[in-house]
Amino acid sequence: MRRRPLPSVREEAATKSWRSVCENEWVTYTLVASVGALIYSNSLNGEFVHDDIPAIVSNGDVNGANSVLRIFKDDFWGTPMSDPHSHKSYRPLTTITFRVNYALCGVSAWWWHLFNVILHAACCALVARTGVLIARLQRPFAALAALLFAVHPIHTEAVSGVVGRADVLACFFFLSSLLLYHGCTSRHRVVWSVVMAALSMFAKETGLTALLFNIVFDLYRCWGTLFRSPVRWRWKGDNVWSRVSRGLLALIILAGFRLILLQGSLPAFSAQDNPPAFHPSFTVRLLTFCYLAAFNWWLLICPWTLSHDWQMGSVPLVTTLWDYRNLLTGAAILALLALTYRFVMDLELQRHTPAVAGLLLLIIPYLPASNLLVTVGFVVAERVLYIPSVGSVLLTVCGMQALWRRGGGSGKRLMALGVAVVVAGGAARTVLRNQDWRTRETILRADLAVLPHNAKLHYNFANFLKDIEQQENAIKHYKEALRLWPSYASAHNNLGTLEVWSGRAEQHFLLALRYNARHLNAHYNLARLYRKKNRIAESLKMLERCISLEPRFVPAHVEMFLTAAGQDKHAALRRLLDLEPRNWEHYFRYGNWLKGKGLWALSLKYYQSAVRVSYVTSRRAALPPLTAAALLLRRDGQRMRLLHLLTRWQGGRGAGGAAERAWRLRTELAGRAARYTRVTQSKSTCLHHSHLEVSAHSYRTNEYTDIHVKSECQTLPATTNPQFKPTHNKSETKLKSCPLKDRNGPDPFALVSDHLKTY
Repeated sequence: MRRRPLPSVREEAATKSWRSVCENEWVTYTLVASVGALIYSNSLNGEFVHDDIPAIVSNGDVNGANSVLRIFKDDFWGTPMSDPHSHKSYRPLTTITFRVNYALCGVSAWWWHLFNVILHAACCALVARTGVLIARLQRPFAALAALLFAVHPIHTEAVSGVVGRADVLACFFFLSSLLLYHGCTSRHRVVWSVVMAALSMFAKETGLTALLFNIVFDLYRCWGTLFRSPVRWRWKGDNVWSRVSRGLLALIILAGFRLILLQGSLPAFSAQDNPPAFHPSFTVRLLTFCYLAAFNWWLLICPWTLSHDWQMGSVPLVTTLWDYRNLLTGAAILALLALTYRFVMDLELQRHTPAVAGLLLLIIPYLPASNLLVTVGFVVAERVLYIPSVGSVLLTVCGMQALWRRGGGSGKRLMALGVAVVVAGGAARTVLRNQDWRTRETILRADLAVLPHNAKLHYNFANFLKDIEQQENAIKHYKEALRLWPSYASAHNNLGTLEVWSGRAEQHFLLALRYNARHLNAHYNLARLYRKKNRIAESLKMLERCISLEPRFVPAHVEMFLTAAGQDKHAALRRLLDLEPRNWEHYFRYGNWLKGKGLWALSLKYYQSAVRVSYVTSRRAALPPLTAAALLLRRDGQRMRLLHLLTRWQGGRGAGGAAERAWRLRTELAGRAARYTRVTQSKSTCLHHSHLEVSAHSYRTNEYTDIHVKSECQTLPATTNPQFKPTHNKSETKLKSCPLKDRNGPDPFALVSDHLKTY
């Protein structure tokens, strides 16, 4: 049973050859892709902002701190999927692209933004292709739909924000899946469509809805012949039942795999993230979620009010039926019902295929983020509208195409003028919005001007002011956030850190724990405050709670070491070394503690370990443990070990260890010369200068230079060699200069002596 043949796509010039049509198609794709790239070109100079920091800069799966295999075990933010605190957002394909970006260009944000812009341009070309092959729009109107998609301001969060790559990448594979399923005649099109849908799901979870769209739209297209012929189901057949069966099976398998990845626990969200989801009244939840769906549709139609964060009071709850916002909800529901009725009545003739495709693309990809099926961690998120915006522009252009057919000459001119205004306005709004995403400060200031009643924005802006040391302004915005949201635990905690001098810090920390008993930083900050007030028992109690909440929280273990006594200090130090074996500060801290206990030998061992570890990460950081070890050796009178330690450190930081080799050679020759002078003065034996030989191999090695004596000491008369002088080289006795010192670095003693003077 084959699908119902669709009406042919009309061309303005029917006499065009096949080759010219293909050339025009590629010109269209190139044009819309170029417009999409040009519109977002001013986003290339942006920095890492908002969620880019935890998802990219601080993510070990991206910056190479973790192995590649960890990408497939961790969530999008670098937390193991098995962790109860995991966000459960499994997007390994997007994380792999981040890791490739980091390997190629490090943390240079320009290249990261360029990759996003290229992906957006590719999606614009796919939208044009989708408009022709799936929505069955005329080619000029399919190009118009792609053009509206390219300049739509709602996409700025997904394209200008690097983390938004998940949505753009998912859209790329989403549209590829649709085109392979509905626009390809290959026998394996369903299989390849499933592969593309799986890749879209691994870029972002909403990509799985591509299979649902394929199934529903395939049933719609074949509805006229669906029940008129007997069912002939074959697994490898190309009839509708075979395609739908394979697509449905793949959908069940991928959905089951995604549920298995949750590992028995759902992501934990709070009322701060999604207030409607935690309201006790079902009526309030239903009214608010329906309004939010209508509001998202309105953002796609009129994207003027934009913000990267819509949490905490940005959208007040709809608590009664008399709320005026229910008018928008009712209008959206009536529009959906009218369109659905029209499509059902037209199932046989299928004259509204573009509108059906647009409506399905608008609704189906939005379902996972609607809060109607599962609870999500946001109220409104512009980035999740990237794929639904394809359906929105298809619906809009479908209406334009219908009006164009019915309009006269003046009507078409007015419509063309209106389209030009819409495209120009969208492009201008997008360019301006890209400037808002340039830095952390610009995005926060711009969104605060739009949503001044958003407590989360005031909190984030206060954090920014705190980072740039504008403490007074930061306190004002923390207090404004608490005025708008009194139970904001993180705002109480951060405000407490700024009001230690006023004596109200303890009150804010306790309020943070009152509103969130599992607030890790509040426990830690309260423990530090109690230690400074010499309330040791209470401090230890807070630290124990903090460690029980997060056993791997390193600052809590450091504070435990500073607060505890006796063997508890030793246990805290051992735990720190287990948690961070490559942190030199823990070895240095351990060495200081052992030194205080009088265990100098063990203390020296840990100092040397600190020097070795810190030398790999930062050579400047090696100075404190190096100085401590040098002072310990000098106090113990071990001059040779001190010399060995200092020369090795100085040689390692020089040009390939040349200074170290030169100093070792000079030291050995000085010793041999002193022995020779003593022997000559006693007139018993002497050593000719030819008997002293420094092997080339010994000179090249990093070990001590060996000096070999060719023969046993002999007694020679003073007149044997009148040209002989006891002193053969100035460097052997007076040690005024060394030929290698000036070429290979400074004198190590001169540098280290300065460090010893500071202690």
